Amino acid sequence: MDNIKVFQIGCGKMSKYTMRYAIEKGMQITGAFDINPDVVGKDIGDIMGGDSYGVKVLSIDNLEDSLINDKPDICIVTTMSLLSDCKDVLLLCAKHGVNAITTCEEAFYPMVSNPELTKEIDELASKNNCTISGSGYQDVFWGNLIYTLAGSTHKINMIKGSSSYNVEDYGIALARAHGAGLDKNAFEEQIASADKISDEERDKLIHSGKYTPSYMWNVVPWLANRFGFTLISQRQKCIPVIADADIYSNTLDMTIKKGDCRGMRAIVTGETEEGITIEAECIGKVYTEDEVDRNEWSIIGEPTTTVVISEPKTVELTCAAIINRIPDVIDSLPGFVPTSNFGELDYIKNL
Repeated sequence: MDNIKVFQIGCGKMSKYTMRYAIEKGMQITGAFDINPDVVGKDIGDIMGGDSYGVKVLSIDNLEDSLINDKPDICIVTTMSLLSDCKDVLLLCAKHGVNAITTCEEAFYPMVSNPELTKEIDELASKNNCTISGSGYQDVFWGNLIYTLAGSTHKINMIKGSSSYNVEDYGIALARAHGAGLDKNAFEEQIASADKISDEERDKLIHSGKYTPSYMWNVVPWLANRFGFTLISQRQKCIPVIADADIYSNTLDMTIKKGDCRGMRAIVTGETEEGITIEAECIGKVYTEDEVDRNEWSIIGEPTTTVVISEPKTVELTCAAIINRIPDVIDSLPGFVPTSNFGELDYIKNL
């Protein structure tokens, strides 16, 4: 992995891992960018919690000139959760023929939630011979791990999964997307109401680019694609997680009152032409002191197999997955390419 030049876009909580992991794998961070004036000007070594590295964070306004003048091999984008919020950066990378990989959860399989924008990014990346993709924790723990388990299964009737995570670990955009801090009425209006519409209305919303998917909305079709199943229907239900007592959120910088929402459960169910149901639930919330991350998936059939990952280090696993996917992105055919097309995620040895 020597001499791979990397730009880090977004220098918040995730970047201290993505940058360090990239450096320790033998890559070079040659540029870093952020919108936060409190971060701009800092040496990335300070962000990583180590010695000075010699690269200072620049304003995102400098990104295009840097892409032109100091063209990296790939950009790591750790900013927002929705494709529409990342579009300017991803389109800029595609415009200048620079590969990009992002932790944006919707980018895991955005064809089913924002197809028009995905097509725009795909066409521009294809034209300029670069690859854009989304990866992270879900690439393994909601995806390839399940596919691997299926290799020892004779017959699958259903695939069922549930994953919980602390929204405090991922920043304010993710916490807000999960309804943390909203009262019940606001949650109903801003989050849950999006799913109380007809299939036709949802399809229209999706094609308008205004649909807000839960993370599992993009995971269910990723799994169907990885397995070679034909998805014929998909539905989603978002349920608030109510605070039993006042709880403080560092990320939101507020106390969530008893009776208000500290997050949500999102359940996505997909039906396939092959008769196999895929049901996936994500539970994102502000944790109480006794709560920990948990990932549980079952392949129901002959035989039925359940795997439970207790207390996965979701942030670190996300960042390691991003770094280990970089060779696949660089070697890929151009366009917007989901990781379901790359196959299993390989471990990169330290160089």
